[in-house]
This record gives sequence, structure tokens and C-alpha cells, in this order.
Amino acid sequence: MSRTLLPGVFAMAAIVVASNILVQFLILDGLLTWGAFTYPFAFLVTDLMNRLYGVSAARKVVLIGFVTGVVCSLIGSQIMLEYGPAVPLRIAVGSGTAFLVAQLVDVAIFNRLRSGSWWRAPLVSTLFSSALDTALFFTIAFSASLTLFGEAADGAINWAWQAAPFMIFGPEMPLWVTLGFADWLVKLVVAMVALIPFRLIISQRIAKT
Repeated sequence: MSRTLLPGVFAMAAIVVASNILVQFLILDGLLTWGAFTYPFAFLVTDLMNRLYGVSAARKVVLIGFVTGVVCSLIGSQIMLEYGPAVPLRIAVGSGTAFLVAQLVDVAIFNRLRSGSWWRAPLVSTLFSSALDTALFFTIAFSASLTLFGEAADGAINWAWQAAPFMIFGPEMPLWVTLGFADWLVKLVVAMVALIPFRLIISQRIAKT
């Protein structure tokens, strides 16, 4: 692997590890976790690598992030808490699938739009892929309509099926729907904020060349 990719590799690995740790800490009465605020920056890393070094480099960094996430899930599955493993099977599968698919889609969309305005590719690719990431993860990890994991795996996450007011004050629906929507809102905010470091880093690189 080229040494030029190492900053992106380290940044992606650090974000994935930090997010896997911080997801254990709930805020806003369990509506969000601290990991929700760190994970979306993975899209920033992917977009920077894509802009600076191209599609192939971005995909390599995504693969490193995916492998790092799998390792974190394997470790978490062996840590037993009072309610079961820290990382239940469905959450592990949902996390890995959502990360890999959404990040690769991000790379493809960014590449398609890379010749437009500087903000267009990172914003559109991140907004679309982060929505896909949220939909895939929460559906695979928590939806009661998905039964292929078996009763044992479902038992570890059936708390997410409990009816609760949508976003605290709306009509009742499964809790996981609210959790997914709240997570998606954070991704939207981070996508906007991430345009600032994206622009600064790209401008700095252009100034050096």
C-alpha cells in the first residue's frame, strides 16, 4: 500500500474504532449515542481520498475500514454484559453490511460528480450514501420483519421493537424507527459541517502543488 494512503487509512480506522466504542454511551434518554457523531466522518475520509488520490485509493481505505469494523464486532461479540454480548449478531451484520455498501456507493457517486462544483460531489454522495447506510443498518439490525437470524439473535435486540412515540412526541411506532431517524438527522448535520474541512484540506493541497 502506498505511503500516501496511510493518513486516510489511519483516520478511517480511528473513526471506526472510536465509533464502536462510543456507541456504547447513550445520550438524550437513549435517542442517540456518542458514536452517532463520530461515525459520519468516515464519509469525509472516503471523499477526501477519492478527491486526492482517486477511486481505487478510496476503495482501499473503505476496505480497511470494513476490516477494522469486523474486528471490532468480533471483539465486542466476546464481551458479555448483563443483557448479552456487547455486539449482538444482528447488529454486527447490519453494521458491516451498511458500512461496506454505503461507502462503496459514496465512492461511485462522488466519482460520477467529481467534475462539478467543489461541494457537489462530497455533499450529494454523502447525503445519499449516509441515508442508505442508516436504512440498511437499522433494518438489518432491528426490523422485526427480518427473521432470517433466528429467535436467539432476535432476542438480543427485541427491545427495539417496543412501541414508543416517534421522536418522543409523535405517533407510536417501533423504537428502532425513531433511533434510525435521529441517527440520520445527525448524519445530515455532519455532512454539512464536513464540507468545511473538505474545502480547507483540498485548498491546502492545491496551494502546495
